[in-house]
Amino acid sequence: QVQLVESGGGLVQAGGSLRLSCAASGRTFFSINTMGWFRQAPGKEREFVAAINWRGVRTYYADSVNGRFTISRDNAENTSYLQLNSARPEDTAVYYCGVASRWLGEGLVREGGRYDYWGQGTQVIVSL
Repeated sequence: QVQLVESGGGLVQAGGSLRLSCAASGRTFFSINTMGWFRQAPGKEREFVAAINWRGVRTYYADSVNGRFTISRDNAENTSYLQLNSARPEDTAVYYCGVASRWLGEGLVREGGRYDYWGQGTQVIVSL
């Protein structure tokens, strides 16, 4: 089992920045390759935001955040980060991190059903 805990959410003004963290614990050595971030706004379905592979050299982003958000990871700390820059009101959502035991690849990282474990989420609110 792997436990994931997100943190770093909060209220930020449009144009501002925020850094989210996702800390993994449990059987992390054998259970984590892909680390991803998704978000769900009120009344909307969960959507893919970003993903990163084990070595951190492959990253993928949703078009809506590409160039503004940056995903990274620290394997020594079993932690993934999502840096939100130039925040927009439409970025308001609950942000979830997920992990998969294998590298999902470009074709599958956007599919939430492919991830094995999920955190409880952290709320991000972007005000005008």
